[in-house]
Amino acid sequence: MKKAAVRILSILVLVPGVSAEPAMAQDTASPGVQVAESTAGPESGFDALLGLWVRPDGGYLIAIRGVDTDGSLDAAYANPHQLLFSRAEASREGDTVKVFLELRDGGYNGSTYTLTYDPANDILEGVYYQAVARQTFDVRFERAR
Repeated sequence: MKKAAVRILSILVLVPGVSAEPAMAQDTASPGVQVAESTAGPESGFDALLGLWVRPDGGYLIAIRGVDTDGSLDAAYANPHQLLFSRAEASREGDTVKVFLELRDGGYNGSTYTLTYDPANDILEGVYYQAVARQTFDVRFERAR
């Protein structure tokens, strides 16, 4: 666990808009994410996506810093080095908030995350498609606290 905490704190320095300083509304012991003002509106449910998400099986990070009314996400990924998403989008299917993220950076060309937000457990879960290996994996991201 100590190794994961060190990795998270080191990534916080690398991902623009992410700070090791706590956000005003967070516990002072927690790492915070500086987020842009959301223009999506609370009825979209997209505001719940804002923040820093960690994949517990490897410490991979997604920082969602902003969301627009069309579902476009301002997001970055760290594995452990920062990689850029070529697509980062939120959408709704009924009451369900979905996230689609595509990497075209760092040798992950075409790899994708297709995730669903679970508000009861405050997690993102779904499938990671590793394009180079042509394999899919069930994944889960927890909100970093």
